[in-house]
Amino acid sequence: MGELKPAYKRVLLKISGEALAGEKRSGLDFDVIESVCAAVKKCADMGVETGVVVGGGNFWRGASDGGGKIERTRADHMGMVATVMNCLALADVLERMGAGVRVMTAIEMRAIAEPYIRLRAVRHLALGRIVLFGCGTGCPYFSTDTAAVLKAAEIGADIVLLAKNVDGVYSADPKKDPAAVKYDSISYNEVLAKRLAVMDSTATSMSMDNSIPVMLFALKDPENIVRAVLGEKIGTIVR
Repeated sequence: MGELKPAYKRVLLKISGEALAGEKRSGLDFDVIESVCAAVKKCADMGVETGVVVGGGNFWRGASDGGGKIERTRADHMGMVATVMNCLALADVLERMGAGVRVMTAIEMRAIAEPYIRLRAVRHLALGRIVLFGCGTGCPYFSTDTAAVLKAAEIGADIVLLAKNVDGVYSADPKKDPAAVKYDSISYNEVLAKRLAVMDSTATSMSMDNSIPVMLFALKDPENIVRAVLGEKIGTIVR
């Protein structure tokens, strides 16, 4: 069998915080994290330059957890701190696996992470280091999905790999509608017009405006990350 050849040179992987909690729904499940990190390291070992944006929903979901009792900006800042906790956990596991890794944050936390500087991030990637981007965009009112598309645009990623708890984009919620159809591919305009639950509208518009394809797939099997990088047809691609 010949050497596996990746379909992309540089990718931006978005992992939801909830996925890192496994069955517990909150906190960290290190069995899950180790399997995710093993897949990410495989991609890096194939020579794929890999940036990762992590959500924070396993600790705090910003405005929805604030429930109107915390001012929105502060609730979002709490969510940004939650993403850094996840980045540090991923970094630790990756380092123990022998991977080169850097945590960069959109809000300065110099004692524990590098401040995000685009050219420095690109340099780390070029040197084969996995870069974990914390704090989302650094601004309230923006989701970590939007942060993933923004970082992908900034670092010149070929694609956004959106690892979620669903295995693709459906015409309706498959849990509620047994007739729901899964799309192999779909356009940004269709996603926006049909209000399909891929990413929030800001993230979808940004990926459309910058012509960045997005592949959505299930993280339940972390090997899907490797399959996506190899160009296998999994999940749904939005372009």
